[in-house]
Amino acid sequence: MTPIPPYKRVLLKVSGEALMGRRDYGLDTETVNAIAADIGDVVAMGVEVSLVIGGGNIFRGVAGAAGGMDRAQADYMGMLATVMNALAMQSALEKHDVPTRVQSAIPMATVCEPYIRRRAERHMEKGRVVIFAAGTGNPFFTTDTAAALRAAEMKCDALLKGTQVDGVYSADPRKVQNAERFEELTYLDVLARDLNVMDAAAISLSRENKLPIIVFNIHAPGAFAAVMRGEGLFTRIMEPRV
Repeated sequence: MTPIPPYKRVLLKVSGEALMGRRDYGLDTETVNAIAADIGDVVAMGVEVSLVIGGGNIFRGVAGAAGGMDRAQADYMGMLATVMNALAMQSALEKHDVPTRVQSAIPMATVCEPYIRRRAERHMEKGRVVIFAAGTGNPFFTTDTAAALRAAEMKCDALLKGTQVDGVYSADPRKVQNAERFEELTYLDVLARDLNVMDAAAISLSRENKLPIIVFNIHAPGAFAAVMRGEGLFTRIMEPRV
């Protein structure tokens, strides 16, 4: 018997860098297809899935601002990069026969739908994956914050953060050999220890809405589906257990 997933509706946050694979820039088709296949497996389990994808593989607003560009202008460029990634993921998902809709916080009717909360909920109820693009539509906010915001608006049961490592560590385990790995943390633990998981606004918004955050390695084959079955390696961030 197929195990019942612990969550009925989730939002998956994937960084733009996760789509690069072994490349230094842009999109790696094999990596995008592998992530799409994993998402398809979760949809087949009966889970309602939405996504937020970063744009750091193409352009990062913070980096542009650091180079002397106006911060707001740079952030808008970063938002456009997330739309490109969303369209690429939509294409990959549809090749796996997963119906998908892209909704952008910056209206661009020629290529995708505008963000409309009730329409997005209806898509998910019908089994379609919804990819939320262009962040919040406002500069000075990260796609992590956009992910927490959309997850709260969609009344998701959990926010999943697909990263390059299998959970939250005290330091980058790829650089620090003896970094401590955490199985479970509270929101305040993450903020107090300044752990590099998501920005403070995203953590605070998740805390206010009692939205569990699950951090796992998006590149491990079948990792998303495994997490949805309560298996594999991941770190759970939530309110302290009573």
